[in-house]
Amino acid sequence: MLEEQHDNLHDADGNLITDSNESASGANTEDSTLVAPENSATNENQKALNAIEESNAEESEDETLKDRHEIPMLDYDTLSMESLVDELQKLASTDKVMSIKEHINEIKKAFLAKYNHFIEEKKEEYHAENPDTTEDFQYHLPLKVTFDHLYTEYKNKKNAHFKSLETNLKSNLENRLAIVEELKELINPQENIKDTLKHFNELRERWKTAGSIPKDKYNHVWNNYHFHVENFYDYLHLDREARDLDFKHNLEQKQKIIERVAELVNEEDINKAFRELQDLHRIWKEDIGPVSRENRDLIWNQFSDFTKQIHDKREVLFEKQRENEVVNLENKKAIIADIENLGTIKVNSHSQWLQQIEKVETLRTAFFNAGKVPLDVNEETWAAFKTAVRNFNSFKNSFYKEIKKDQNDNLVKKNALVAKAIELQESTDFAATTPIMKKIQDEWKQIGHVPRKYSDKVWKEFKAACNHYFDRLKEVKNEENGEEVEAFDKKKAYLETIREFQLVGDHKTDLDAIKAHIETWKSFGKVPFQRRHIEGKFNKILDALFDKLSLSKKEGDLMRFANRIDSLSENNDTRKIENEKIFIIRKIDELQNEIFQLENNIQFFANTKNAKKENSIVLEVRKNIAIHKENLDIWKEKLAQLRNLNQ
Repeated sequence: MLEEQHDNLHDADGNLITDSNESASGANTEDSTLVAPENSATNENQKALNAIEESNAEESEDETLKDRHEIPMLDYDTLSMESLVDELQKLASTDKVMSIKEHINEIKKAFLAKYNHFIEEKKEEYHAENPDTTEDFQYHLPLKVTFDHLYTEYKNKKNAHFKSLETNLKSNLENRLAIVEELKELINPQENIKDTLKHFNELRERWKTAGSIPKDKYNHVWNNYHFHVENFYDYLHLDREARDLDFKHNLEQKQKIIERVAELVNEEDINKAFRELQDLHRIWKEDIGPVSRENRDLIWNQFSDFTKQIHDKREVLFEKQRENEVVNLENKKAIIADIENLGTIKVNSHSQWLQQIEKVETLRTAFFNAGKVPLDVNEETWAAFKTAVRNFNSFKNSFYKEIKKDQNDNLVKKNALVAKAIELQESTDFAATTPIMKKIQDEWKQIGHVPRKYSDKVWKEFKAACNHYFDRLKEVKNEENGEEVEAFDKKKAYLETIREFQLVGDHKTDLDAIKAHIETWKSFGKVPFQRRHIEGKFNKILDALFDKLSLSKKEGDLMRFANRIDSLSENNDTRKIENEKIFIIRKIDELQNEIFQLENNIQFFANTKNAKKENSIVLEVRKNIAIHKENLDIWKEKLAQLRNLNQ
């Protein structure tokens, strides 16, 4: 049976019915109910009861809502777009569309927030890379298509469910109102009591199976039904024994419920306890009938007190969740502040920007994983986060816009080098072209990056032209190397010949013979670089022969020098030739300074009293001056030979 009015349950208008003798017609009007006096204990209990009533009214409208507690509510804000689509696919496959309504809404909110943020970033990147474009930005994300398809599938199921539910709710409401009207007619002294009881029980069974009605009609319709059931029980004073048995049975059932609720007070899972409490209230109200008047207030107060205890524990849990949300809010504010700060730090290289971008990505992940914030600031917090990230991206993109301009300038420079390399790649003047090709390769290294879409193309063209030239140079050098090896073999054999050469004693004849050996040696050509030591062996033999000749110091020195310079020239050793030139110039300067100093010393002695009679010191100085001048002539002649060589 259903609960009686004096169990302090709300009537349809939210008031308390206190008089069990109210007329049946009065139960349907707002003015017929009396409001109970307010006190703090009653108000506190009533808050707990209201929470139960609201939940039961909602679930009575659509019984599939009861199943929503079995589906865990994830922290969807922390999931990636791919994971959100996976969760949507799982939920959309169930027919319990109302049980998953809140889950679907949270998934949709989280997915669209991440998707819109993703699209905004792609749009900013597009305009940063194409600042002068007039085309509209477009970006196709297959994952969004999948999401839209699954969400549409869910909406279609939900709309079909609503349509069916709406029809059923209206029909069920009319059926229940008709049952209430029939209850009114049962109180008729002219009817046989047995027939009346039979009809009453039939009405109760019809009520139990009448189905769901709109939640805004739930309490009002139930209180009307209960009012007339109460009246019928009062009418049964003619059959007090049957009524007392029913009262006793109902009391036992409600006492069992109270025992169970007392156990639920100690249940650790508060949400689980509250859900079971909802069911027990529903059973108390809808399935169990009235109890005797002397027990009504007692058991109802016990039931409502235990209800309040569970409700209070649930409020503590909610308060803790709200505290966690406040902590999450502070964490998210700190993350937003860090992103804002990164949006003001100017860096000047791509590698540094990659580090900054990585930091922002880490902060974004931390933001999404920080948990829920209070609902009233959720949109504001999300907007602040998006603004911070957008400002960072704009700051970053301004750098890359400058980089893009520089890269376009670099592209022009590199294209010019490509053109030059292609122009020279078929050159046969390797002596003149090779330094140029090496120079443009060095220039290429000094030029910075070019736009990514041109990078591979321009590099391949440049590399191909350079490789083509140096491959040809290598082929030529390989041919020349063969000749150099042959020259080495000839010089090696000739070295044995010249070692056995003997001077005949005639100066001119011997000098001409040595010169002939030198010309023969030169005619063999260059030797491989790593075997140039053979030139040193030849020069040592020449030095020994020159020493045996009765040559002047100057003549012998110049001939040795000429031979060595010819060797350097033949091997194109410009670095050593230049070093030799610098050394000779330095020696000339040193000798000129020494001669100048010695001549000053002579002048000093000329001004003394004994100037007419030169002593041994003066004679020694004059001798040194003569030697230095002779050496100076030799070094000047060597310098002249070098300059003639360059010409």
